[in-house]
Amino acid sequence: MLIGVDIGGTFTDLVLSVAGRLTIHKLLSTPHNPAEAMLGGIEAISPNGVEAIQRVSHGSTVATNAILERKGAKTALITTRGFRDVLFIGRQNRPVLYTLHPQLPPPLIPREWCYEIPERLDHTGAVLTPLDMTALDNVLDDIAAQGVESVAVCFLYSYVNAAHEQMVRDRILERGILQPWQIALSSDVLPEFREYERASTVALDAYVRPVMSRYIQHLDDALPQTTSLRIMKSDGGVISAQRAREQAIQTALSGPAAGVIGAFHLAQLAGYDHIITLDMGGTSTDVALCPGYPARRPESEIDGLPLRIRLLDIETIGAGGGSIARLDAGGALRVGPESAGAAPGPIVYGRGGDQLTVSDANAILGRLDADHFLGGGMTLHLEPARRAMNALAVRMNLAADEAAKGIIDIANVNIDRALRRVSIARGHDPRDFTLVAFGGAGPLHACEVAERLEIPRVLVPRYPGVLCAFGLLVADVNLDYSRSVLGPVTEDTASQLQAFLDAMMTQAYDDLREEGIADEHMLFNGVVDMRYAGQAYELPIPFKPGINLTQAFHDAHEQTYGHALPGRVVEVVNLRLQASGIVEKPLLEPEIVGAKHASPLQNARLGEKQSPDGSIMLYDRDALAPGDTFNGAALVFQLDSTVYIPAGWSARVDGYHNLILEHLGL
Repeated sequence: MLIGVDIGGTFTDLVLSVAGRLTIHKLLSTPHNPAEAMLGGIEAISPNGVEAIQRVSHGSTVATNAILERKGAKTALITTRGFRDVLFIGRQNRPVLYTLHPQLPPPLIPREWCYEIPERLDHTGAVLTPLDMTALDNVLDDIAAQGVESVAVCFLYSYVNAAHEQMVRDRILERGILQPWQIALSSDVLPEFREYERASTVALDAYVRPVMSRYIQHLDDALPQTTSLRIMKSDGGVISAQRAREQAIQTALSGPAAGVIGAFHLAQLAGYDHIITLDMGGTSTDVALCPGYPARRPESEIDGLPLRIRLLDIETIGAGGGSIARLDAGGALRVGPESAGAAPGPIVYGRGGDQLTVSDANAILGRLDADHFLGGGMTLHLEPARRAMNALAVRMNLAADEAAKGIIDIANVNIDRALRRVSIARGHDPRDFTLVAFGGAGPLHACEVAERLEIPRVLVPRYPGVLCAFGLLVADVNLDYSRSVLGPVTEDTASQLQAFLDAMMTQAYDDLREEGIADEHMLFNGVVDMRYAGQAYELPIPFKPGINLTQAFHDAHEQTYGHALPGRVVEVVNLRLQASGIVEKPLLEPEIVGAKHASPLQNARLGEKQSPDGSIMLYDRDALAPGDTFNGAALVFQLDSTVYIPAGWSARVDGYHNLILEHLGL
């Protein structure tokens, strides 16, 4: 038995796979202790008891929340003399250009716990000033007296020569001040140039390690010893619980990653490998582009703090079912990013909410049905929402239905912009892709958003509301390695890079074996970060034997930015290796389309209703069978989501029970 567990702000979702047969389960999350809901759900969904579980794959927001809420460990920074304030100085970027007094987020480590030690390397890694061990001991005395829980070490040019950082770790362990997992070296976490980003990333890692370690230990103690526990990373892969303790920062920003991996897996099975994902929940919408593979990027930010790790290229906006609609000071209608959340939530939920939301607008337009919400398990309170919508409509000099449509249109425009940023802005034509819609609200908005971008097809998975939990079941083990190279491309560059890559692969083989991966299930992909001389940012170029690095970079630059500079010197900046271990996945077999009892669509049809959009047919998703086809306007109901199919769109059910929606005019 394999189980995927995704813990959200409102619900904890579980997907159980037994011989390829999937069972889903949802229960309320327990924010005071996220593990409580997870363990309770595992107990409830396991037909043969917890002891029969082979593997639990888990997506965690523990590291993210610790950073956002500033509830991480008591952390110290040790750095080169003269660089004590590296976290405070940063890049001096202005997040908002015309703000005269910008409010920048404070570093996670206060200045009194930032220590500097005499030592210095040059840019080649040669020692200019030996590490002062007496000064180090004095610093460690103070760290021990302060009760520090973790230490981040970041010396200048340690990405070239890690000896001084390793000496610090050895000294801390020799004195018994901390355990190995409580010491984060920048040469281990991020062996790349750019001092501030490296310092910020290693500080973030040290800050969340003790918090993550306690959480994982609690889960480990509760699960049987025979059960393998794996944790989702930000790049869409998973790692063992032990490795997650030592690389805790890799789990930050991993929340939406599992959904992208699950969507790509199902879309590939259905025959679509160029997809754009649309994951719309109650508070936010996450979109990502997969041009034949899940696209990744080398850095991001969390609460304004640079985080340089490999992560899926996901764009997140404040547009969800709970996004609040309001008129601004100029009388213009705005939607989000503020959200009513789960408590009190939208007005139609009847939990005390008094601000109009996207869900209220969908309900007033009949797209959320009062009799079939959450599979009929929750009643919607339409009248209070209509009164609030009428009051807004009067202020806008519109009818209530027009005001509701305006709210939906603005939410769709916000999503449209995010989709353009991950597609058109990155050199991809969205018309060549299939939109995969999931999350509780994604299938409600997908067709209208797709129509705006002329995307001809929408795929709605069988269980769109728990796709993140399913994604955890199919996520492979991913380990990342990198080193800075920094130099112009020459005739010898490719052979030098291959030698570096071979050394990385030797380490990767050993690490994957520790993760329980057999040699025949290992995959290795090298990537080179490259740029034109004088540029500040790089493009990733797949590294393969016989590659012409310079031409490959010109081509990538042309596709990404619309132009290339053939006469400019090309530089190699970093070499990366992604080592993957292919895990056992649920074996999903397609049903034969049309192999069903006579006239099944009649059994799935629930009736018809009138709405501001006109006549809408109603269908039960559970009763639909492969081969069924029908046209919009229609609503398809299921426990974890509602699918809205506008007029002008057709729907068919494929062998995997996906809904394939196609625009009749595209």
